[in-house]
Amino acid sequence: MADPRGFLKHTSRELPSRRPVPLRLKDWKEVYEDFPHSTLQDQASRCMDCGIPFCHNGCPLGNLIPEWNDLVYKDRWRDGIERLHATNNFPEFTGRLCPAPCEASCVLGINQDPVTIKQVEVELIDNAFDQGWVVPKMPDVQTGKKVAIVGSGPAGLAAAQQLTRAGHTVTVFERADRIGGLLRYGIPEFKMEKRHIDRRLEQMAAEGTQFRPGVNVGVDITVAQLRLNYDAVVLAGGATAWRDLPIPGRELDGIHQAMEFLPWANRVQLGDDVLGPDGEPPITAKGKHVIIIGGGDTGADCLGTSHRQGAASIHQFEIMPRPPETRADSTPWPTYPLMFRVSSAHEEGGERVFSVNTEEFTGENGHVTALRAHEVKMNAGKFEKVEGTDFELKADLVLLAMGFVGPEKEGLLSNLGVELTDRGNVARDDNFQTSVPGVFVAGDMGRGQSLIVWAISEGRAAAAGVDRYLMGKTALPAVIKPTAAPQR
Repeated sequence: MADPRGFLKHTSRELPSRRPVPLRLKDWKEVYEDFPHSTLQDQASRCMDCGIPFCHNGCPLGNLIPEWNDLVYKDRWRDGIERLHATNNFPEFTGRLCPAPCEASCVLGINQDPVTIKQVEVELIDNAFDQGWVVPKMPDVQTGKKVAIVGSGPAGLAAAQQLTRAGHTVTVFERADRIGGLLRYGIPEFKMEKRHIDRRLEQMAAEGTQFRPGVNVGVDITVAQLRLNYDAVVLAGGATAWRDLPIPGRELDGIHQAMEFLPWANRVQLGDDVLGPDGEPPITAKGKHVIIIGGGDTGADCLGTSHRQGAASIHQFEIMPRPPETRADSTPWPTYPLMFRVSSAHEEGGERVFSVNTEEFTGENGHVTALRAHEVKMNAGKFEKVEGTDFELKADLVLLAMGFVGPEKEGLLSNLGVELTDRGNVARDDNFQTSVPGVFVAGDMGRGQSLIVWAISEGRAAAAGVDRYLMGKTALPAVIKPTAAPQR
């Protein structure tokens, strides 16, 4: 245990301060200030090393949370990163992007603020990189087996690193021009600077993982070629089929999916030559009245991006009612709580509008100029219009951030002939193998839209399944079963 009285000495939860809003809106850097190690160690000391650590139950990766909390408190940072890397290939990603279900199930959180688990995690890995402790781990043997990973998001990268370290020759295919998947082009720079991806890819390349960006498997490489050239295949392409809003006026210009909008801002920050004569990317919020439809994380990403691009006004619509300020009775401890949250993007401005449904887009000369909407209420599990609440709101740019409905079926999946679940995801067995022998699936492509920790966990588990398939046994860890994604 860290400090037996730590949770009594340090009763308040402390996190890094966010940079002042006027300052951070002038750049695309991450929003948080540095956090002193001494303060972090005080926070780590609040961990009670519970007899039954419910944080383990909350974490799909099975992170050994009390152990590395204790090691950080005792100033044993190198031992701490070893314990963290034992279960998590990429804590620099999860420490920035995960919503921390571990903290929601922290026992201390029953009657106090929970331990700052996520902050300890990200400080551990950032310090490890600073100290030069994150080095290539070369395989002890070479098996002669070749594995193709299709998709370079967190699931694909986790599977690739595990299989490379097991001695297989691994090639990661990515249809975009850079490796990283949603991490690269879906997550704004202010949430995670892309240097974190690049330095991890350097380690993986040194270990022997091969990367082939700009290759659309199923088009540039046929399924027949893939099966002929590789002993096993891991499908890790994510749930990229976005949910649309098929209402009158949807065909108007100026209405875009979030993932049509967000990558342009990332490309600008990466130095790509994508700016037009006006100095702006093809889709920009600059000077526009922006409406974001969708109140989740992707909507918040669009919000923060629109702020930095200089939107004239921003409204974010959510069809669900405004959550309560504290944990809702419907989500008791240790479940992930339904409650009102304010992200850094929300703190920067814009108006959040709850319990509203958009029914029509209107426009002039083929471009959207406004939308018509009304308030809704929930009745017997269904949304009903609240009569007399119709309104119209000016809009030059509408961003649809309503989530994803599953993987794209045409091309790779249809050509492979893998079976699908009744929800349209790729079906798999307990070893993450699909209905096609030698073809495995990990992450959102098989699970449905979910969290980054589930993606990494499933990538690790699928790697164990592949290794067992190729070698008859495996020493790679697999701590989960491929259950369906929880509905949130």
